[in-house]
Amino acid sequence: MIYLVGDTHGTFDLDKVLDFFEIEVLLRDVSKEDYLIILGDVGVCWDGGEKDAWVLKKLRELPVTVLWLDGNHENFDLLREYPVTEWNGGKVQRIAPDVIHLMRGYVYYIEGKLFWVFGGGMSVDKIWRREGISWWKEEMPSYEEYDRGLDNLQKAEFQVDYILTHTAPRKVAEQLVDVMLPGEEALQYYLQDVAERTSFAGWYFGHWHMDKVVDEKFYGLMEEIVRLLEQ
Repeated sequence: MIYLVGDTHGTFDLDKVLDFFEIEVLLRDVSKEDYLIILGDVGVCWDGGEKDAWVLKKLRELPVTVLWLDGNHENFDLLREYPVTEWNGGKVQRIAPDVIHLMRGYVYYIEGKLFWVFGGGMSVDKIWRREGISWWKEEMPSYEEYDRGLDNLQKAEFQVDYILTHTAPRKVAEQLVDVMLPGEEALQYYLQDVAERTSFAGWYFGHWHMDKVVDEKFYGLMEEIVRLLEQ
């Protein structure tokens, strides 16, 4: 079983996950062979201190293996300290044996399905943050990451089962808010190009802090936790 949820923001929004699995283990046979995928802004690599340790402890105590995308609120200085290894067809960083960072632009084979993953996004509040302390320019993808994503999609002949991102394609984003803030256009238009060139059954994203379905194929998640195989 694969579960998906939106941003957890370290200690701020993790209770929704903890509460969900307290009930879920009573209803289903859940194990570490099942997965929870967090769609960015996880906060397990943030301050390198007690808060990170608490978040990691709680994630490891979940009955499932946690996979996660980076969002815009991650400490990329801390994250790059973790070694890069291979897992299920793509590159990953293991924060712990059962807490695994899925890196931008790779295709992963999970429970018989192909997932193209692309994290990253823009912090709309970065004007109030400090670079290298609470904001990192690496929140937005590099040209190398953009190229890698397209190269791996081409290898998959632009056919995957699911796409997982932090932010949304441009045309989807335009349906989520009345006014588009500047700064994330390059990433949104890149994802829009991916959406138009790729065959996929469903696209899941976080970032926008809402639970919303757009055009019957794009799923924005925040509070709701969904079971992928039931979609």
